Amino acid sequence: MTEASMTDPYQLQRKRLIFRANHRGTKEADLLLGRFAERYVPEFTSEQLQQFDHLLTLSDPDIYDWVTGKNPIPSTHNTSVMALLASFRLINL
Repeated sequence: MTEASMTDPYQLQRKRLIFRANHRGTKEADLLLGRFAERYVPEFTSEQLQQFDHLLTLSDPDIYDWVTGKNPIPSTHNTSVMALLASFRLINL
C-alpha cells in the first residue's frame, strides 16, 4: 500500500471520477467535465465526490444546458459541485 493511498481513503474514487469525466462520449463534455475534474476532484470532500459521481450519471445535453444557462438547474441537482462547474465554465471555456 502506498503512502498516498494510506493518507487519502478516496484516492481510487478520485481517479475513477477523473477518468469518467474525461471519457463521456462527446468531445465537448470531455473537455468541460474532464478539465473540471482534473482541477477540482483532488480537493473535493467526500460529499462533493458523491455529488460529482451523481452528476456523471446525468446526460451530457442536460448538464451542458444547465451550465450554460440555457435551462435552469433543477433543485435536485443544484449542488455546490454544480455551482462550481458553472463558474468554472465561465472562467475556462
